[in-house]
Amino acid sequence: MSTKSKKIVVSAVATVATLILIQAIPYGKNFTNPPVVREPSWDSPATRALAKRACFDCHSNETIWPWYSHIAPASWLVRHDVDEGRSKLNFSDWQYGARKAENPDKIASEINEGEMPPIQFRLAHPEARLTDAEKRQLIDGIKATFLRH
Repeated sequence: MSTKSKKIVVSAVATVATLILIQAIPYGKNFTNPPVVREPSWDSPATRALAKRACFDCHSNETIWPWYSHIAPASWLVRHDVDEGRSKLNFSDWQYGARKAENPDKIASEINEGEMPPIQFRLAHPEARLTDAEKRQLIDGIKATFLRH
């Protein structure tokens, strides 16, 4: 075996060993969802359905944990995104005004600018890709929902 081949084999073995070892790191292993405390009084079932499709995995206590969320390092990213999303806006623990991020204009801006849902989520979840009409409907529905509170 040539020196180059040996380096490739050693590198491959080291990579596989590293991937196996990082599975022992506990962060990203909690796949439970807290109970739903209180949802907003949605303006319509259509708004809730769009929010569920595009937002709930990170912004609610109803996260669906896909297969890759059980394998590090992807599990770390998923867990981080869910923790951060819930801390900024949680449709399952609705307390209007309790968090600064719960601002319909900010939410609208993030949806309009393509920041939400984030690109990595849209890539893994094609159903979360909203058409321009669906974005408008979601934004209008979220604004109407905020007006009800």
